[in-house]
Amino acid sequence: MAGKRTRATQLLEAEGVTHTVHAYEADQGAYGPAAAAALGVDPGRMLKTLLAELDGRLVCAVVPVGGALDLKALAAALGGRRAAMAEPAAAERSSGYVVGGISPLGQRTALPTAVDETAELYDTVYVSAGRRGLSVELAPADLVRLTAAVVAPLGR
Repeated sequence: MAGKRTRATQLLEAEGVTHTVHAYEADQGAYGPAAAAALGVDPGRMLKTLLAELDGRLVCAVVPVGGALDLKALAAALGGRRAAMAEPAAAERSSGYVVGGISPLGQRTALPTAVDETAELYDTVYVSAGRRGLSVELAPADLVRLTAAVVAPLGR
């Protein structure tokens, strides 16, 4: 497991969550779709982690890599009024991960989180394991539980 231990994988191990870590060649700039292609995974099962600013506070959204985040839907899901994408530096500072490798799991600062409802269509989903080129596969219910997320329609 050397080189594959991150705060995300440590959290999964500590919680006794069944998961599989998958390494792949990270392509600079096209992280989510490239990860899905590299691992041969349906893009609906590969989820990206996006940080947004909602009414002046950071929040986390987890949506399929093939789609886009609907900021109005995110605001509604988390009980806010106005959401905008967070600045990359703010996302990195808050999460403790680098852009392209931000995991919803094991973030430095726990944020209110919403997971797109389509995640529940699959037995397992893939999210970043906290490093570019590293994904973790787990049950959507475990992702929701560990992030204390609300499940809502977030994509467009």
